[in-house]
Amino acid sequence: MGTQKLRKRRKSTLGYTPWLSLTKTWSSSLSFTEADRRLRENGPNVPLEYSFPRWWHLLWNALFHPFIITLIVLSALSFITCDSPNGFIMLILVIISVTLRFYQEYSSSKAAMKLSEFVKCPIKVQRCAGRVVQKELVVQVDQRDVVPGDIVIFEPGDLFPGDIRLLSSKQLVVSQASLTGESWTTDKTAEIREDHSTPLLDLKNICFMGTSVVSGTGTGLVISTGSNTYMSTMFSKVGKKKPPDEFEKVASALNPQMLPLIINTCLAKGALAMAKDRCIVKSLTSIRDMGSIRDILCIDKTGTLTINHAIMVNHLDCRGLPQEKVLRYAFFNSYFKSDQKYPLDDAILAFVYSNGFRFQPSKWRKIDEIPFDFIRRRVSIILETEDKHSQFFGRFLVTKGALLEVLRVCSFIENFDKDEISPFSSDDYQRILNLSEDLSNEGLRVIAVAIRKLKMPQKCETSNGSKREEEDIERDMMFLGLITFFDPPKDSAKQALRRLSEKGVKAKVLTGDSLSLTTRVCREVGISTTHVITGPELEQLDQDTFHETVQRATVLARLTPIQKQRVVQSLQTIENHVVGFLGDGVNDSLALDAANVSISVDSGVAIAKDMADIILLEKDLNVLVAGVEHGRISFGNTMKYVKMSVIANLGSVISLLIATLLFKYELLTSRQLLTQNFIYSVGQIAIAWDKMDEEYVKTPHKSSERGLSMFILWNAPVCTLCDVATLLLLRFYYKAYTDVTRKFFHSAWFVEGLLLQTLIIHLIRTEKNPFIQDVASWPVIFSTVVTSAIGIALPFTLIGKILGFSVIPISYFGFLVLLFLGYFAVGQVVKRLYILVYKRWL
Repeated sequence: MGTQKLRKRRKSTLGYTPWLSLTKTWSSSLSFTEADRRLRENGPNVPLEYSFPRWWHLLWNALFHPFIITLIVLSALSFITCDSPNGFIMLILVIISVTLRFYQEYSSSKAAMKLSEFVKCPIKVQRCAGRVVQKELVVQVDQRDVVPGDIVIFEPGDLFPGDIRLLSSKQLVVSQASLTGESWTTDKTAEIREDHSTPLLDLKNICFMGTSVVSGTGTGLVISTGSNTYMSTMFSKVGKKKPPDEFEKVASALNPQMLPLIINTCLAKGALAMAKDRCIVKSLTSIRDMGSIRDILCIDKTGTLTINHAIMVNHLDCRGLPQEKVLRYAFFNSYFKSDQKYPLDDAILAFVYSNGFRFQPSKWRKIDEIPFDFIRRRVSIILETEDKHSQFFGRFLVTKGALLEVLRVCSFIENFDKDEISPFSSDDYQRILNLSEDLSNEGLRVIAVAIRKLKMPQKCETSNGSKREEEDIERDMMFLGLITFFDPPKDSAKQALRRLSEKGVKAKVLTGDSLSLTTRVCREVGISTTHVITGPELEQLDQDTFHETVQRATVLARLTPIQKQRVVQSLQTIENHVVGFLGDGVNDSLALDAANVSISVDSGVAIAKDMADIILLEKDLNVLVAGVEHGRISFGNTMKYVKMSVIANLGSVISLLIATLLFKYELLTSRQLLTQNFIYSVGQIAIAWDKMDEEYVKTPHKSSERGLSMFILWNAPVCTLCDVATLLLLRFYYKAYTDVTRKFFHSAWFVEGLLLQTLIIHLIRTEKNPFIQDVASWPVIFSTVVTSAIGIALPFTLIGKILGFSVIPISYFGFLVLLFLGYFAVGQVVKRLYILVYKRWL
């Protein structure tokens, strides 16, 4: 196992090996001609995966959907069998459905493309010009035009335009969060020689495409661009087509005539609702999948649960007790530091100002500064005050930096509890290290503070550049204490996770950050930390143990991109979970591609937004709660139509078989059947605007073939019972079985069939008693009233006469009232029994 890992690690750095030990200054810049040649040879400096589907791809996907294909085939068969009216109706439904889906996804894709476009940020590069005498110029080119061999110049805020070998650097601090998921920054330096055994992302002299400069400056040689960068190697497994889910399999097999239009209307309505919650929905089916997310939503910690920047927590002495003196000198160091300010300096200043400390920096004067470098890993400021009334009178060297590097120059320690200064002992050293380890285990970052009182006449390097020996100054210092920092959770995170939990969705945290830091954040937002594991530990497990561990763990830290993908796929495989994943970095792209529902944010990297089904315009988990609710409403309303249509159609088929035994002619002519079907179908569009029971929205739901089959077997006979009762009434009471009474029979059957199919939605849509315990939304009520009124009135109109209808006696409508009251009574009994047996309805 160990040998294989070492080989993989060496292989991963193989392409960078020639550049790791580069010692000579690279002074040869490319000419403009050579740069153009390399651009043609290598192509634009953009990873190949940064592309959104063209409009014709979206149209193709909307048109060649299983539902639509089935409807097109049925329409073609209608034309072949000379049933042109039915064929035209189905074609109209196809056009409306495809147009609706295409428009919504095309609009969302355009909005996502605007978010994902590269910012036209110019990159400073060195180029040679001149035919006879080559003159070196610094020019600005677009990131797409950077080529291997270019020497780039960068400063704070810049993105690296490719994989770069540093040539020079000055206090360079880089954020690799987009690749690693770790929130802390990384120090980089050109003055180091690495070897091929160093893990790729730990290389100090290589900077990678997609990472950014936090502070410091430097120059670097571009060694790879575009699809040859490390970033692009993470996309090799991206883009595999996801198989159809259980809902599509079931619905494709049934495919009621209006299903594509109903589905797309429900989903488009959900997309518009989510747009109001500041979401861009790129894939309409992802809304339905959001409602099906069951148990598991995988999220990255950085910037999702936390505010994504450090705040100062405490100022502690060597025994872990708060001491103002530690804060005072840390503040002076950050306040007077001018060479380069880091985020931690800002955190210290913010802590002092917001907590009302008044250290009066105006009474101090800066004499000199020893800037941070990657060998010493500390920064020192020389200050003095002439306020003789102050206990801090005199000249001081104030040092702040990495704990071990500060301890290395300390000879004394201030014991605040005894109010004395004593020599620095091995016991003091071990106590401080233990304290630091305890703080780190709590998820805190630690830096140390030390001071040394200097003699007033001592001279050091000043602004005029006089000589100074840094080693002679940073010595015999007195250790004061520690400053701790934390990336705190968002105020909204705990509430959002609680709301998700109430809806049956539990969060798993998949992050590249350290386990201690992640565990602390999770505890504060209410995520259980009983079962936690790290990426290196997962690598040691066999497949079965891996699956069991992933199912049980709630916090998975120090994960590589491939490990995140494996975790998502494991969750999908075991117990057939529908898994959502929220991520915004390059390191999340594989997991986003594997997830059933992939979610990113507008501030994420381009590849993450490209892979995402849903893009959040705010990093707020409460938006996801709303998305789950919209998804479940869309899914529920779609299932209402599917189940209602199937049991009504099956009931009609059984009734047709029975009618052939009682009557000599067809139940309805083709024109009458098409008219009934058209009126009913148009009325059912309102289902997309129906509401769902609160209990239904609280839990995730999945469709299944067996569940739908049992639903049909229980409920279709109720419809058949109503139809049979009507047939018996017409046959034996109204004697409507001769050619003379044919028009009356067609009129009566038309009205009964249309009203039954219209009213059935009210029985199916809720577990409760319809019209008593729960009333449908006003669009559904309005649609029911209008559709029923048209159906009842049609036989009495001129259009009814043209269709072959006749006047219906009032007594028949009295029968229909009793019939439907009986239908709702029997249907409600069957519903209660079904729920008692299967513990669910829709």
